Amino acid sequence: MLAIIGGTGLTQLANLEVSRRQVVGTPYGEPSGPLTFGAIRGVPAVFLARHGYGHTIPPHQVNYRANLWALKEQGASGIVSVVSVGGIRADLGPGKIVVPHQIVDYTWGRMSTFFENEAPVKHVDFTEPYTAGLRNRLLSAAKACGEPVVDGAVYAATQGPRLETAAEIDRLERDGADIVGMTGMPEAALAREIELGYAAIAVVVNHAAGRGASARGVALQEIEEVLKHSVSRVRKIIEAFVAA
Repeated sequence: MLAIIGGTGLTQLANLEVSRRQVVGTPYGEPSGPLTFGAIRGVPAVFLARHGYGHTIPPHQVNYRANLWALKEQGASGIVSVVSVGGIRADLGPGKIVVPHQIVDYTWGRMSTFFENEAPVKHVDFTEPYTAGLRNRLLSAAKACGEPVVDGAVYAATQGPRLETAAEIDRLERDGADIVGMTGMPEAALAREIELGYAAIAVVVNHAAGRGASARGVALQEIEEVLKHSVSRVRKIIEAFVAA
């Protein structure tokens, strides 16, 4: 069963035919909200709003472990994560949709592993943080439904909830980052630890600080407009993804 985690701008999935909602407890506490079960074009799917269905949970306080554990426990075999990001690379302006291929983690203080007090110590390979098969299916789905997407970008995961300074974005660019967001980690690593396939669709909602229209500041009021026009495109891609 496919699991979809919705980020900012996607607190519900309009093309999901809902059959039930279920509150799920985990050994790691409560997930961000009830899991919403249903089907997309007849294909079973489950949806979870990362920030809560009222968008009340900031990025650094999301219980990523509970979210991933609950989805796995309820039968999810793979996750498509929808995230909002700022564009660092010049060609990644507002409205672009990106399927990232790499991550650099700048977060701190988050509960970032299931492997606590393990003997012997456990490690997972994270060379390729996104599952190749799911990434390729997303790219094929976008092509099938006529939605242009950018294949590949390095996602910088920052702590939040504040946006970055222009100097911090300069640093991220020097480190090789193309886009910046606040929820990509530890979500991707946790999925790998419990053997859940994981890929992301990133919606660029603004130029990163110091870039383009954000050269002197990020116009937060414009982000909502970009999201409003982009979320329907993401839904089309997801629908084509499950139909393939």
